Amino acid sequence: MGKRRDNLYAHSREGRPPEEWQPLEEHLRNVADLAAEFAKPFGAEAWAYLAGLWHDVGKGSDAFQTYLRAASEGAESPPKTDHSTAGAKLAVKKYPILGHLLAYAIAGHHAGLPDGISEGPCLERRLKKSVALFSMPDLPPLPEELPVPPALGERDAFGTAFFVRMLFSCLVDADSLDTERFMDPEKSRLRGESSRNVDFTVLEKFLLGHIEKLAATDSPVNRYRSEVLGHCLRAASERPGFFSLTVPTGGGKTLSSLAFALKHAAKYGKSRVIYVIPFTSIIEQTADVFRKALGASNESIILEHHSNFVPEDEGDEERVERWRLATENWDAPIVVTTAVQFYESLFSNRASACRKLHNIANAVVIFDEAQTLPVQYIEACLKTLKELVRHYSATVVLCTATQPAIQRREDFPIGIETHEIREMVPETRKLYLKLKRVDASYVGQVRDQELVERLSKYECVLCIVNTRGHAKSLFGALKEAREADGGLFHLSALMCPAHRRETLKAIRSKLKENAPCLVVSTQLVEAGVDLDFPVVYRSLAGLDSLAQAAGRCNREGRLDRGRTYVFKSEHVRAETYFAETANCASQLLELHPDNILDPDLIERFFKHYYRDKAEQWDAKKIMREFTLTQDRELPFLFSFASVAGRFRLIDDYRKAIVIPWDKRGGDLVHRLHYEPPNRKLARALQPYTVSVNPRVLSRAIAEGRVETIGESYNVLVSVDTHYSRETGLILDDPVQGKAFFG
Repeated sequence: MGKRRDNLYAHSREGRPPEEWQPLEEHLRNVADLAAEFAKPFGAEAWAYLAGLWHDVGKGSDAFQTYLRAASEGAESPPKTDHSTAGAKLAVKKYPILGHLLAYAIAGHHAGLPDGISEGPCLERRLKKSVALFSMPDLPPLPEELPVPPALGERDAFGTAFFVRMLFSCLVDADSLDTERFMDPEKSRLRGESSRNVDFTVLEKFLLGHIEKLAATDSPVNRYRSEVLGHCLRAASERPGFFSLTVPTGGGKTLSSLAFALKHAAKYGKSRVIYVIPFTSIIEQTADVFRKALGASNESIILEHHSNFVPEDEGDEERVERWRLATENWDAPIVVTTAVQFYESLFSNRASACRKLHNIANAVVIFDEAQTLPVQYIEACLKTLKELVRHYSATVVLCTATQPAIQRREDFPIGIETHEIREMVPETRKLYLKLKRVDASYVGQVRDQELVERLSKYECVLCIVNTRGHAKSLFGALKEAREADGGLFHLSALMCPAHRRETLKAIRSKLKENAPCLVVSTQLVEAGVDLDFPVVYRSLAGLDSLAQAAGRCNREGRLDRGRTYVFKSEHVRAETYFAETANCASQLLELHPDNILDPDLIERFFKHYYRDKAEQWDAKKIMREFTLTQDRELPFLFSFASVAGRFRLIDDYRKAIVIPWDKRGGDLVHRLHYEPPNRKLARALQPYTVSVNPRVLSRAIAEGRVETIGESYNVLVSVDTHYSRETGLILDDPVQGKAFFG
C-alpha cells in the first residue's frame, strides 16, 4: 500500500497550532462512515466506505502538509497540491478492475467526475501520474473483493456509470459535511437543525384534514376529486415502483399525489418526497399549496429549490442560512424543485451539483406534468428513472393530465415496460368523461385582425400564443381596439418574475370579482397556474399543450360547459420551437376537429410524435458516452465531464438583464454598487431578471440602455423608458421562442 506516515492532518485552522488541526485519519474515518451510511439505500456501503477511506490519502504527502502549514500561517496563496490522485491509484492497485469505479469518484471529488479519456485532464492521465502512496495507521482490513454492482452484473454501461454518480454523491456530501463540521461548527449546527426525522403519517393527517375542508362544498368537481384521492390512498399501499396518475386538469392531482406520497413513504420507510415541476411559473404556487395543506407548524420541512426562490423573511438570517444549506444536498423531508434542477444535477459532473443525488435514493419522486420530457433527452431521462426504481429503492410517480405514451413497445423500445407502470386511477377514460367541463374545437387559421375581433366580444377570455413577440403585438392590437383597457393583461417572459407574480395576483382578483378580464399570455400560464376562464383561445401546439390550455377553462366547473378554441396563427414561421409538435397535432386535429381533448387522441399524438422522432431520442449522444471495454487499463470508458457539458434542458445562450422594477428591485440594484458579488445577492436578484439573446444585450450595452456593474450584472438603466409596466422589457429580441423548462 505504500509507506506509512504519522502525525498527518487533513485541515488546519489559521493561526492555530497543529494540536487544534483535524488529524487526517480522523477525517478519513468520518467520511468513510458517513458515506457508507448514505449508500445504505442502494446496498453500496462497502464501496462508499472505501471511497471515503481513500479519498484524501494524498494529503499525507510532504507537499500537502507544507501547504497546510502555509495556510495556517496566513500565506496569501500557498501552493496547492494534488491530493486526490493517490486514492484513485490505491483503489486500482487493490482492485485492478472494479477499483476503476472508485477511481472515478475519488479522482473527481474536488475537480468533478472526469472523462475516462480526453485531450484535457482525464482519469487515464491521472492514473499514470507519479504520486506517493501512503498507508494510514490503524485502518480496518480491506475486503478481498468488492460486490459487483447490479448494473455491471447486467453488463449495463449506463447503469454502471450511474452507480459511480451515486457513489460520488455519497463521497462528496460526506466529505463536505465532515469538513464543515470541523472548519465551521456554527454552520454545521444550523444544518443539523434543518435535518430531522419527520413522521409522514402525521403529515398525511394534516393533509387529509386540509383536503376535507376544501371539499366541504358538495359540488360534482369536489366529488370527483374525492374519488381521485381515494384511489391514490389505496394505491399507496402497493409495493414501491412506477406509478402513473392520469387525471384531467382540475381533478385535484396535486394534493392527491402528495397524499399518495406521504402514505407510501410512511408504509415503506421512504426518506423523503421530491416533487419535480417543469416550469418555474408554477413551482411557487405548488410549494404554497403544500405549505397551506400541511399547516404553519410544518412549513420548515418543505424545501423550495429553484432559481427564482428567495426566502421571504430575509431579516431572519439563521432561517435563510438553513434554507441555503438544505439546497446543497436536499436534506429535507419534502423537496419541491424543477425538472432542470433534477435532471441536470443527475447528469452533472460537479461535486456541488451532485451532493444531493444520494438523497434521491429511497425517495418518492413525483413528476408533475410528466409529458414535458424533451424528446432529444428522452432516452437518457427514461433510463435514469428506470435506474432509480430498479436499483435505488425509489418510487416514481408520473403525474399528468395527458399521460405520454412512454410505455415500451415495438416502435418505442426505450420506454418503460408496461407491466411496471401501475395506473392509480382505474378507467381513466370514464374519469375524463365525468370531469369534462370544456368543449374544445379546432377552428383552423385565424389571422390577428380576426382574432382581435373574436376576443373583443368577450368580457372574460384568455388567449395563449406561442411566442413573446406574438403576445406583445396581440396585446397592443387589443389595447387599440378596446375603448377601455382596465381589464386587459399581458403575461410573458419579457416581464421579470416579480412583475408576473403581481400581474397574476391582479388577474385573480378580477376573476374573483367577475370583472372584465382579457388576458394575452405565452404558454407560461398553461401547466398548473390556477386560473379559471369561461373561454380560452390557444394557438396551435402539441396536443398536450392544448389540453393544458383547456385546463384554464371552467376549471372549477361553475359553468355547464366552458369553450376552448384552437387556431392556427399567422405567425407560424416565427414559432420554430413549436413547429414539430404543432405539425403532428394538426394532422390529427384536421381529422378530429371537435374531439381534441379525447385521451385516445392524445395518446395517438404522443405515439406518432415519439415514433417520428426516433432519431432524436438521444440527439445529444448521451447514451453512447458510457461503455464497458475489454481494456484492463481502463475497463470503464465513461465521459462524465463531456456529458455534463452537453446535457442542458434549457439552452443557456441567453443572458440576464436585471430590472429594478419596484422598490425592492431598486434597493437590490443599489447594493450592487457597493457590495462585492455574492451568492445571497445574486439569488435575491433572480426575481428581477429577464433573459435575452446575447446580441440584444450587447447592442443594449453599446447604446447605453444597459450598464454592467462589477463585471457580473447587466442592469437596465431606465425602467421608465425601456420597461413597460404592461408588457415588460422593451428591447428588440430576434429570438422569440420559449424556454421549455424553467
